[in-house]
Amino acid sequence: MSRLPTPLTLPDNGHEPNDHNDRTTNHNGARGDDKNRDTASGAPGKRPRPGAPRRRMRGESATAWAFISPSVLIILGLSVVPVAWSLLLSFQADDLVTPSRWVGLGNYRALVADPHFSQAVRNTLLYTALYVPLSIGLGLLLALVLNQRIRLVGVYRTLIFVPFVISATAQGVLFSFILDPEFGAANSVLHKLGISSQGFLTDPGQALLVLVAISLWSGTGFCVVVTLAALQDVSPSLIEAARLDGAGRWHLLRHVILPALTPVIAFLLLWQTINALQVFDLVYVTTKGGPLGSTTVIVYFIWEQAFKNFTAGYGAAAAYALALALLLIAAVPRVTRAVRSRRENHRLEGAAR
Repeated sequence: MSRLPTPLTLPDNGHEPNDHNDRTTNHNGARGDDKNRDTASGAPGKRPRPGAPRRRMRGESATAWAFISPSVLIILGLSVVPVAWSLLLSFQADDLVTPSRWVGLGNYRALVADPHFSQAVRNTLLYTALYVPLSIGLGLLLALVLNQRIRLVGVYRTLIFVPFVISATAQGVLFSFILDPEFGAANSVLHKLGISSQGFLTDPGQALLVLVAISLWSGTGFCVVVTLAALQDVSPSLIEAARLDGAGRWHLLRHVILPALTPVIAFLLLWQTINALQVFDLVYVTTKGGPLGSTTVIVYFIWEQAFKNFTAGYGAAAAYALALALLLIAAVPRVTRAVRSRRENHRLEGAAR
């Protein structure tokens, strides 16, 4: 009997198997497995060049310095260099024309014995003693009034703050015309009221007081705005609780509002004191230190010595005396705060023991 032929079979996908493709696929799969194993084992693909992060940081630093260098040059040229130069100048006799001569502490010794400098110090202290508490007190009073619900309160706040925006030079020119002893509007009003004419800025007994009044007209607005902002930050629950306990207006102001305003009042005290010790432009425009030196303040004395009498070294010494006084005044709150915190820490430690 003859054998039957063997039946033919087809692949599943309907194509004949390709040995070359199978070998290629197997080879690529093996290569991918090797690459995955290399990646899993932590072998780096490309190593960064040595020093590249350092060069990148140097480039970023150079770019940053290129951007801030104009500001640095301005600060050095207008602040640091003049301060250092004036410090050296205070130890020299210099008229800004001829070569300077080293005198050491001679300028400072001359300041102590100079009656004109003593008069300038007295005038400055009197101006500060009058202006600072009056400006803060009036600012607090007006802020309490403007914190109420009244009609057109926004207009009143604006009108009180506007004089603060006006420059001291413009204020001086304005009040020089108003307070002119012959043609001023102030003496015209006094004449109609039957009061004799006043000298105002030309009277040695009145000139400094008039300058204080002009400064109050302009500087009180700043105190009003700052104090008003602090008043609006006082918790209404504290005020309501004090009223429920039977506290009147005076007790409410003394025991609730003023303690809440203590940080703001301390700031205003420091700010107004520094501004009062540095007053110059108002004096320069109105009285130029007169009459008879009754309005000569420290900063005007410095300007007069340096640029009018051409004793720049002497003026620089007076400027550094004022700078030292300002530093001491600015350091008082920090020292007080440090002493208070130390005492509080000691008290707490004693209570814990």
